[in-house]
Amino acid sequence: MGELGAVCPLDWRYGSEEMRRLFRVEELVRRFVEVEIAIMAGLEEAGLAPRGCAEALAECSRGLSASEVYAKEAVLGHDIASLTYILGERCGECGKYVHLGATSYDVVDTAWALVLREALGIVKGKLARVVEGLSRLALEHRDTLMVGRTHGQHALPITLGFKLANYVYELSRSYERLCDAEKRLVKSKISGAVGTMAGWLGRGLVVERVASERLGLEPHAITTQVAPRDGFAELVADLAILASQLDRLALEVRELSRTEIGEVYESEPRVGSSAMPHKRNPVTAERISGLARIARSLCVAALENVPLMHERDLTNSSSERILVPHVLLVVDQMLEDSLRLLRVFAVDRDAMLRNLALTGGAIMAEALVVRLVGKGVPRHVAHQALVELTRSLRPGVGLEEAVRRHELLSKHLSPEELREVLDPSRYLGNCPELIDRAVEYSRRRLAC
Repeated sequence: MGELGAVCPLDWRYGSEEMRRLFRVEELVRRFVEVEIAIMAGLEEAGLAPRGCAEALAECSRGLSASEVYAKEAVLGHDIASLTYILGERCGECGKYVHLGATSYDVVDTAWALVLREALGIVKGKLARVVEGLSRLALEHRDTLMVGRTHGQHALPITLGFKLANYVYELSRSYERLCDAEKRLVKSKISGAVGTMAGWLGRGLVVERVASERLGLEPHAITTQVAPRDGFAELVADLAILASQLDRLALEVRELSRTEIGEVYESEPRVGSSAMPHKRNPVTAERISGLARIARSLCVAALENVPLMHERDLTNSSSERILVPHVLLVVDQMLEDSLRLLRVFAVDRDAMLRNLALTGGAIMAEALVVRLVGKGVPRHVAHQALVELTRSLRPGVGLEEAVRRHELLSKHLSPEELREVLDPSRYLGNCPELIDRAVEYSRRRLAC
């Protein structure tokens, strides 16, 4: 149980500890200091600070706490300025050069890059496990017959493996998107006030190169005083797309677990209702769907942060302190829940077969049209005949019997051939090959 006095459930209820740790104040301040040390190494190489100052700064910053920085901020009104004042006072002769020529968002944006690199590693790792779990289920159920539905209606027979392979493909595309977004987003921003590097007296590219290499980052080609916010917007949008895909998977489970369908269900032994003992609610899937709404809603704030005034204004800062941790923690929880959902994913094959029979064979009407065209009947004639026939079916009379009584259709199909055409297992097209293709696609994309 978390701290019950916490205001935000992301502080204790949702999101993993490994993700939550990245956004704690102590961790962020540690990243700020790491960037300041890297900039000092760049200043050394550029001849703007004495040799050994980066090492000295690393030593004198040990034990610096976030509480010290934010106590100072209460006086100065600026968090990075407070950090640099403290380091300047603590670090002796080298303290004179702390933050020389830099601006606060050299520190903040580059620290965000370090945090986001680690956060995306967590997201991609969990997403890969979800895709791999779905791939295993798709292969396991490649021949498990079930109803395919469009518009909520019985359409054509499919297999459960085919259904799940579609999610394998879609989620692999999200993995690919995150890889691409990471290339544009996880970059250093070390260019000084307004981005011109003027404070480094023509040696700014040296400072940028050395600092970036030390941090293992590639620098942005050019920036204003802040890194371009389209990268943050792209990340949030990509995470919202991922959240929507997980929501679609969860909605599938929720729909198929309806009492009147009952084809899949969450097998976890939990109390379904405080009032109704018989309930087995799809609560993990429902939580995924609920959190997806939050992830999607955060896109607006991310897009609003792109149009900043001139070389920058401060409107992005306050929203990003909320936006970035929240979207990552929400998606992190959704991935945790998706992994849990796959662990408790149960299949009722009998219900699937029972539902396939609900229409009395009408689900195979297209197969009959195709066969009749092969017998020389014009497609539109066969189609119209099957529209009328399937809509006139009465309880107790299946499509097989109705076709035998039909003057036009009966003369083209023998009883044996009719039974063959109406067998759902014979009308699955290229399901096996398509499943294999989707799984192979995912294997290639997860290597990015």
